[in-house]
Formats: sequence, C-alpha cells, structure tokens
Amino acid sequence: VQLQAFGGGLVQAGGSLTLSCAASKRTFSNNAMGWFRQAPGKEREFVASIGWKSSTYYADSVKGRFTISRDIVKNTLSLQINELKPEDTAVYYCAAARSSLTTSRFSDYNYWGRGTLVTVSS
Repeated sequence: VQLQAFGGGLVQAGGSLTLSCAASKRTFSNNAMGWFRQAPGKEREFVASIGWKSSTYYADSVKGRFTISRDIVKNTLSLQINELKPEDTAVYYCAAARSSLTTSRFSDYNYWGRGTLVTVSS
C-alpha cells in the first residue's frame, strides 16, 4: 500500500495551495484519512481529518483556512490551504486511519505517505 502526497512548493504568505494524496494498491473508502505536518525541529502535528462519510475535524490552528476533502471514486485526498502563514512551513503528510471516524491521534493512523514540503515566505 502506498500513499503519496504532492503539491507542495514555495508560496508567499497570504497565498493558497492545494495538496493532494493518491492511494494505490488498496482503497480507503471506509477509512478516515488525515493530514499531519512536521515543521523543522518540531514534532509531527495533526492538521485535519475526514471520515468515511466526509465528516471533518481540524486542528484549531488551521480552522477556517484549511479544507480537507476526499474523492472516493478516485481514491484521493486533498487539502486546500488558504491565507498561508510562515508558520505553516512544514512537510505535510497524508495518512489513513484504522477506523472510519475522524481522529487527531497519531497512533490511530497505520498508513503513511511520503510527505510534501510547503515553504511559506514572508
């Protein structure tokens, strides 16, 4: 099973970016999916989660600016990021959870993709 995140890049503060995550070798239609990020020198942190019925849950730090979505048919996950801030600079990872419900707990996710780097310049 592979998850691959892509779409990162260098963006100016205030700009927008859409990250995508493609899954291969299996479908995650019944699993919750999530995005995490890891800034330089910091621990990986929860960003957003989406359940199998598309319920969503966000970290307080990104509410109102980030939107998580999924395409069950295409087996993809997306993260729309608006009003980017320098503190959003991090490697962003997509992940699939064991259960179908949204969750922010790192330990609830058992499939992880390679990350994509987002750099926000001030």
